[in-house]
Amino acid sequence: MATWLFYALIAVLLYGIVGLFQKMATNRISARASVVCCAVGYSLPVPYLLATSGPLTSNFLYVMIAFFVGITSQLGSWFLFASLENGAKASVAVTLTALYPLLTVLLATTLLSERLTALQWFGVFLALVAGAMISYEKPEGTFVKG
Repeated sequence: MATWLFYALIAVLLYGIVGLFQKMATNRISARASVVCCAVGYSLPVPYLLATSGPLTSNFLYVMIAFFVGITSQLGSWFLFASLENGAKASVAVTLTALYPLLTVLLATTLLSERLTALQWFGVFLALVAGAMISYEKPEGTFVKG
């Protein structure tokens, strides 16, 4: 197995667990408190990473882009926590927000000149359909005869 694939599969596992913990947290504490706790959790491995990494040798622009990654990630987390706090089902909200790579694809093809094959664009389409299907909830008071 390629190293990158191993790491990606571990990330999938951890993000799956995170989705459950996010809902459990917002069942008892506010979205704001959840984001604060999440940010503290993010900071715990920082001393280890600083001790085991080489010096930061990049220009200011790319360091600022990296900081922007943290800011947008935390804002995204807050909106997800707020969604869960306001009654969203974890199985729907977490799955729906996990479709963020679709926006990444659109931005990467537009701003970074990356290209997708027809099959990959079909995958993007299927992901959109899946998102719509996962997020659909029938109106309350309706039932299906079966």
